[in-house]
Amino acid sequence: MSNFNYREIANLREFLSTDAEALQNASLLPGGQPALRKTIVLFDDVSSASALNGRLRIEVKHLHALLTLTRVDDPDRPGSDYLALIDPLWPVFEDISLLTDQ
Repeated sequence: MSNFNYREIANLREFLSTDAEALQNASLLPGGQPALRKTIVLFDDVSSASALNGRLRIEVKHLHALLTLTRVDDPDRPGSDYLALIDPLWPVFEDISLLTDQ
């Protein structure tokens, strides 16, 4: 395993543990309970991983897409009904934006 991959997983672990509550709340808002469960599974998987493998990279990208409201206009996307209930102008989205920038 390269030092680069070790640093990646270590940095991701630190980010997820530092911002765990905020990330869980942020995933719940646009994705409901299914997204929250998926986020918690990601936390568990990252905490036990020795490297940032392809599957974990995909799951991190999915979380990022959820938080950035990517595909918000896709009515067939799981959780799209949750998005219909929220207002992107709510102040909480500024916090979510800061998380996604990290």
